[in-house]
Amino acid sequence: MAHFAKIGLNSKVIAVHAVNNSDCLNADGVEDETIGQQFLERLHSWPASMWIQTSYNTGRNQHSSGDNSKALRGNYAGIGYTWNEDNQIFWPPQPHPSWVKDTTDARWHSPIGDPPAVTAEELATYSYYDWDEDNQLWTLTTPQS
Repeated sequence: MAHFAKIGLNSKVIAVHAVNNSDCLNADGVEDETIGQQFLERLHSWPASMWIQTSYNTGRNQHSSGDNSKALRGNYAGIGYTWNEDNQIFWPPQPHPSWVKDTTDARWHSPIGDPPAVTAEELATYSYYDWDEDNQLWTLTTPQS
């Protein structure tokens, strides 16, 4: 299956559709994004240029197979994501106002980096690190039983 994001106003993803690979093949039998876009335009009357192919197997600029040459457009598109044409990346919504985009790994980063690793003891109590935007730091959260 090939997947295409339907792009709306302000480059927002408003839907994601799966298309049979056979509906995306060019005359040489090779999958071609343009053919898939034209198929979706005929089917949904939405401009072909507003359908952007996305890969179900791509996240954080990595392909699930381990062959990152197959990674497509940073992340699998989701409803509410934003299409960045300049960088060819689908961006999830910004998690916090202070976080910044990193095009290298196609994800948002806190101003102080990733959270600390959860220890075995913390894991046993289902604890996790949560971002505290007001204080610009990671805080350990332990759910109450």
